Amino acid sequence: MPESIFTLKIFHGINKDIVKNIINNCEIREYSNWEMIIMESEESNGEGYILKSWRVSISIWGRHVAELWTGDIFGEIALLSEEERTATVCSEGAIEVIVITLDEIIQMINSDNKINKTVIDRIEENLERS
Repeated sequence: MPESIFTLKIFHGINKDIVKNIINNCEIREYSNWEMIIMESEESNGEGYILKSWRVSISIWGRHVAELWTGDIFGEIALLSEEERTATVCSEGAIEVIVITLDEIIQMINSDNKINKTVIDRIEENLERS
């Protein structure tokens, strides 16, 4: 596992063994330049994403609203809600994402390790900002 994975913002301050456990249970997915990852108004697929490399572009109603970089999380609303996607997310270059599903979140919550609550708290903070 590359050392850079431990420097992702979402994992800041979390023990490396816990991060390894989380990543080992998640799929790593690759996208090519300008590939659509999430489409606004589509049905939720229950996946959230941690940007492992490079950046993505976020748009709402066809209007660019933000860029996210390595270590940022997106699509996390789908982890806690079955609502339609609220934005379109496209890769800007070849990227890798760590795919988190509700099953992985439940597994983290059910874990005996209290530090996993930090990851859940960060997802909730992102939801509140949306």
